Amino acid sequence: MKFIKEFKEFINRGNAFDLAVGVIIGTAFSAIVNSIVNDLIMPIVSFFIGGLNLSERVWILKEGTDETTTIAIQYGNFLQQIINFLFIGLIVFIIVKALNRFKAKEEASTETPVTPEEILLLREIRDELKNT
Repeated sequence: MKFIKEFKEFINRGNAFDLAVGVIIGTAFSAIVNSIVNDLIMPIVSFFIGGLNLSERVWILKEGTDETTTIAIQYGNFLQQIINFLFIGLIVFIIVKALNRFKAKEEASTETPVTPEEILLLREIRDELKNT
């Protein structure tokens, strides 16, 4: 019974719910970023490297026969995944940087200016001089 109570407290804290929402949004965002990389950026990269499709590049270690399969290292797919990772990282970095800039502007507009301690001290002295 204690286990169930602890589980309810864990769920009600909100961290699990926030994590679930983050995973769902992250999954949807991943599909968008993958589409940007695969459908927009990689065709441009392919155009500049002579129309090669990197994901199809292989290094054949042993040719296959009728009875055996070909043994190959698919370095093209590996390179494709590295490029995808770099572009996804770049896009996420740009988005996070823009969000941080937006948050900083929002926080700057809501903050009230803090009066320096010297000014407060001078005001106290002024008020004391007025009262005497």
